[in-house]
Amino acid sequence: MKKVILLGVALASALTLGGCGYSREERTVNGAAVGAASGAVIGGVASHSAGGAVAGALLGGAAGGIIGANSNPPPPRRRCAEWDEDYYGRRHCTAWYD
Repeated sequence: MKKVILLGVALASALTLGGCGYSREERTVNGAAVGAASGAVIGGVASHSAGGAVAGALLGGAAGGIIGANSNPPPPRRRCAEWDEDYYGRRHCTAWYD
């Protein structure tokens, strides 16, 4: 049970930290850090040794760095050019700037 909880915490932290950074270098470093941390936890839990944790950190860091370097940031948000109100008075956009 302890292994499952530890693995869940590692994966949750990897998912929450994975979207940080807008430049390619920031995404690469963040991906490598998250990959190394989660790889070390998974390798240590799976092998019950420090060698497994080190191997997991190396492989996870390399994979996280590659994935982070090849990911793209979200496109910039479109600005609204014209607003309207619905029946309940809520504003919504009807036209955007290009």
